[in-house]
Amino acid sequence: MRIESIKLKNYRSFNHAILRGIPSLCVIVGANGTGKSTLLDVFSFLKEAFTGDVQKALDARGGYQEVHSRETEGPIQIEISFWEKESDPLGTYSIEIDEINERPVVSRELLKYRRNSSGKTWCFLDIQNGKGFAATNDPDDVSHLSSPDSTLIREEQSVIPDLKPGDEAGPEKLDIDREEQSLASSDILAIKGLAQFQRFPAMMKFGKMIEKWHISDLHISSARSVQKKGHDEHLAKEGENLARVTRYLYEKHPSLFDEICRILTRRIPGIEHVKAKSTEEGNVLLKFQDQAFKNPFEAKYVSDGTIKMFAYLVLLYDPYPHSLLCVEEPENQLYPKLLWELAKEFRLYANRGGQVFVSTHSPDFLNAVRVEECFWLMKEKGFTVIKRAQDDEQVVAYMADGDQLGYLWSEGFFTGVDPE
Repeated sequence: MRIESIKLKNYRSFNHAILRGIPSLCVIVGANGTGKSTLLDVFSFLKEAFTGDVQKALDARGGYQEVHSRETEGPIQIEISFWEKESDPLGTYSIEIDEINERPVVSRELLKYRRNSSGKTWCFLDIQNGKGFAATNDPDDVSHLSSPDSTLIREEQSVIPDLKPGDEAGPEKLDIDREEQSLASSDILAIKGLAQFQRFPAMMKFGKMIEKWHISDLHISSARSVQKKGHDEHLAKEGENLARVTRYLYEKHPSLFDEICRILTRRIPGIEHVKAKSTEEGNVLLKFQDQAFKNPFEAKYVSDGTIKMFAYLVLLYDPYPHSLLCVEEPENQLYPKLLWELAKEFRLYANRGGQVFVSTHSPDFLNAVRVEECFWLMKEKGFTVIKRAQDDEQVVAYMADGDQLGYLWSEGFFTGVDPE
């Protein structure tokens, strides 16, 4: 799965912003307060709204008025375009969230697919204020339209005002088998319930995609914690199950675990091996073997940088990558010279099938990033504007001459990115 574009309107500092042509590895830079955390938070918000409801997702961020862009009108709007493979139809999911009587409502929710670059678009889900329809067709049907006498259901206009509408549909028509839907509450996403039923394949595919999103916010204190006996397949958001995932990799994927340990020993002087040991109390302890000592150290006695590097290796060498991974400022607690290799591992993770979004303040990390992978954020009239490094002719020319993005950023060649 890969997200191709994101369009935001009235979401915090993003009054009206578009991020297009998103690569497998997308690295975001910008001064403090320009919206790096907010951009990554969009994915957290959608996942929380999907697993819970919109009210809870908003409350976790201070409520509707705190999420809605200040001194602007209209609903909060989020639109994400995506595809599983480049040969697949382009899917677009969009929601509008408004407030009525001090309660949030999903005023519109759409899921649509476009067959190809010609812009012919067919709607598979359209719910307005809790009522609408969902199609039982598979989105793959868009790839082989063949029913000339059927009724065409087509989106007439982009969900976000002032953006280019979908082009007019051609002579091919698609049979849309739709079912009327009425939600129990207007603050619930229709995609949440419909994704549980196989008869709604378009909703089910998108729901599975959201479920596999992972937003990483590693906390060193959490990663050091003692865990109850057992194992987990994936690292949790704050890394609190690091010992259990270590045990899982050691038992189920030994060659992969050995590779993680080999990389760690190259990067952290003195570290020889890592083990997850079970205690008589039924807990799992993470222990690090130092070459200079006979007995291994528990995680609570190991440096922050060692814990964080090991946690990132466990995250990035996951045998089953998340469809989307978001990481904010991975450089914290890490030695600058390690960041080049870490950036390359984020790219390898993305190439294995998990798209990666990273925000950073580190020129060392950015030096390992390609020009097509870098975007920078800046403020104009109080709101965030997104710039793509690949669109800056001067930056592209310097890169062609062998320069590196981190140095160019430090030397002020990212126009408008530095605070005034």
